[in-house]
Amino acid sequence: MNKFQTRKYIIQIVFIVTGTVILFNTAWLQLFNPDFKERAEKTTLHKRTLFPSRGIIYDRNEKLLVINEPTYNLDVVYNELQTSMDTSLLCRLLKIERTEFEANIEKDWSSPRFRKSIPFTFLKRINPIDFAVFQEHLHKFPGMYPVIRNVRSYPHHNAANILGYLGEVDEQKISASEGLYSLGDYTGITGMEKMYEDDLKGKKGVEYILKDNLGREVSALAQGNMDSLALEGQDIMSTIDLDFQAYGEALMGNKRGSIVAIEPSTGEILTMVSTPTYDPNLLRIDRDRGAAFAALNNDTINRPFLDRAVMAKYPPGSIFKPIFALIAMQEGYLWPYRAITCDGDYELNTKGFSQGCHDHPYTSNVKVALQHSCNTYFYQVMREFINGKDPSMPQLGMDKLKDYLTEFGIGTKLGIDNQFENAGFFPDGQFYTDMYKKRGENRWFSTMVLSLGIGQGEVNLTTIQMANLAAILANRGYYITPHMIKRYLKGGKLIPEEFSTVKKVPIDSIYFPHVIDGMERVVREGTAQIAYVPGLQIAGKTGTSQNPHGKDHSVFFAFAPKDNPKIAIAVYVENAGWGAQYAGPIASLMIEKYLTGDIRPQRKYLETRMKEANLISIP
Repeated sequence: MNKFQTRKYIIQIVFIVTGTVILFNTAWLQLFNPDFKERAEKTTLHKRTLFPSRGIIYDRNEKLLVINEPTYNLDVVYNELQTSMDTSLLCRLLKIERTEFEANIEKDWSSPRFRKSIPFTFLKRINPIDFAVFQEHLHKFPGMYPVIRNVRSYPHHNAANILGYLGEVDEQKISASEGLYSLGDYTGITGMEKMYEDDLKGKKGVEYILKDNLGREVSALAQGNMDSLALEGQDIMSTIDLDFQAYGEALMGNKRGSIVAIEPSTGEILTMVSTPTYDPNLLRIDRDRGAAFAALNNDTINRPFLDRAVMAKYPPGSIFKPIFALIAMQEGYLWPYRAITCDGDYELNTKGFSQGCHDHPYTSNVKVALQHSCNTYFYQVMREFINGKDPSMPQLGMDKLKDYLTEFGIGTKLGIDNQFENAGFFPDGQFYTDMYKKRGENRWFSTMVLSLGIGQGEVNLTTIQMANLAAILANRGYYITPHMIKRYLKGGKLIPEEFSTVKKVPIDSIYFPHVIDGMERVVREGTAQIAYVPGLQIAGKTGTSQNPHGKDHSVFFAFAPKDNPKIAIAVYVENAGWGAQYAGPIASLMIEKYLTGDIRPQRKYLETRMKEANLISIP
């Protein structure tokens, strides 16, 4: 035997001896050592989930919009419950009836929502004092685990449609979350809570605890090296001005409608009012909100859950005229100093078409036409635009107009950070071809769609789209997608890129001054003189949206100051009559409040009148 074979056998012997020693020690510890056996019998491993604090939401001036408050729950692992558990004592400690105990402990075990080996919530919203007392007796109830969660609280009563509310996750969301959510977790259902759920929710942590057979904690597993901390959610600063939002809601009290105000240079939404509204505290998770939710949901007349700022679609009325004027000038069907005679009526005798206008001075140019909101002026321009080079092919003109309007964000979603945003509607040529074919007509002509020129007919916009149009005018040809997140407050994360991207409309800059001068005339000496504020150059346009089912709707959009604008706004008040009756005054008060911080004494009467007006009884 050579030296190499000798070394080989020595190594093998060492391995065999070492393995035998390890095996013997293991057997001794697990099979013969009474201390180890006793310890194993007396301890169990419990996995404790650590819930993170949800991110806080602030307004643009760092005022709290949403905060967290603790709520105390009791979870149960059914398989760990002991039959000898003193249920009478448990009911006394938690101040519940025996019937409630039985209802909460027995689940539909055939449902995928529940497993006997997985914790589920036994009791929610336990009184803090009762919770503390129960913890002193916790060792008597193996299988029960106290849990402290954070729930949303609202320091103010405003902006319910913006903030949204939380709800418990359903089985579908749990299954799709790849372990991020489990039974009893909460998630954003609407509003910013929904849109920024991934940022706000944070990340769960976990602790592994060894407990004795009496349920008392013995030690952390592996000295806590396997534990992980909960990571709190991202704090968010919104673009909303809380005081401005509250003022808008006060002006819109007892009215159906909406207000949207945007900072034109950034696309930041300053306020987004939808009324009738509700106190967001009504839907707090730590309260019995079932009755409140049912009452709000069943109010089919006022529909407080309908966010009228982004969901409701309305005919824009005459506020459509400035936009159409820009497009018509770009295409050469209108020029700044074109004059069109209006004698109070627009008639096409050969087609049997007749539409009225109102008495006003001679419309010698675009500025005057906008100043006095001449319907005849825009009927004629619309007819020529749709006819184009071939009156027998009106669908070509209609498609061209729709293409332009799409660039303005009409008939398409703007992409704001609200999951319920509506695209509105503007028809194309095929729409009318199909519509008139159903009526038995093989052709349609421009005279059949002239009402589009004054913002009536089949066109429908949301209030956020109207405010964005005002921002485009304020910026002389561009906009940034309106949004409600200003910045993240931790970690240096940036807001989505689309909320800082400039989007230009295909209109030459030379045409904007004529339209904007006309809008300034509307407020100074036109159809919206009631919106005039001395010292503030407001450019605006009234609209009266015809309502075939009742009283017309009041519409107004504007921006101010005329040069270097700080605010663009749209106001829509349902069943409120002509534009200068309610929408114009409300918009002017909002502008004055935002730019100056107060309402001057000589306009206080107007503020009082708007706040006290009750239009909610109008169907």
